[in-house]
Amino acid sequence: MNGNRSYILLGTVVVAAFAVVSAPSTRADDTGEKLYASKCAACHGPDGKGQTAMGKSNKLRDLASAEVQKLSDEDLSTIISSGKNKMPAYGKSLKPDQIKELVAYVRAFGKKS
Repeated sequence: MNGNRSYILLGTVVVAAFAVVSAPSTRADDTGEKLYASKCAACHGPDGKGQTAMGKSNKLRDLASAEVQKLSDEDLSTIISSGKNKMPAYGKSLKPDQIKELVAYVRAFGKKS
């Protein structure tokens, strides 16, 4: 009977350890999504297509488009940090890791199309 409890305990520890190891990537995805929702979606839209009133008036490009997706990560980071046209600069309000997460989230739009 004690042997079975040991295996159950060991199995529980292995599952818990796996959950802890895999959690950061899920958290990073969630962070990119949350940042996008709070900083970008009002203009770029929840789907990145730019079909909001602000997006249409500023003629924003679809973030999934080849034109946007061919930009380097550095180019996208610079646009997010420094702003572009009427887009505000987020370099002072976001940490470099947060900008990196936003770039990754923008990249995900290209994979969905």
